[in-house]
Amino acid sequence: MGAVTVTIAAEHPAFAGHFPGAPILPGVLLLDEMVRAVEQERSRAGTRWRIGAAKFVKPVRPGETLTLEHEPLPNGSIRFSISSAGQPVAHGVLVPAIAPDEPHDDGQAG
Repeated sequence: MGAVTVTIAAEHPAFAGHFPGAPILPGVLLLDEMVRAVEQERSRAGTRWRIGAAKFVKPVRPGETLTLEHEPLPNGSIRFSISSAGQPVAHGVLVPAIAPDEPHDDGQAG
């Protein structure tokens, strides 16, 4: 299992509009950090990912340090979990996506 630690800067621009007076990090940015961690640790740059499943269980506030963990599954997907101070923040599965320029069989005849 791979693990990466990331601190979300209090000055991150997403906090200004999400939400004024009660800032939380948008879930899409958590997923982006997770994809980056997977690509860096597993040398999977260039692989396109889709979200097979994602559940957000605790808001992330400015300045929090997150632990991003991931493990490969036999089907090529990646199971991930994100925590802050030992408390779960999010978890889910990243699934490799077929790139638009790659041929694939969609099961339908011409």
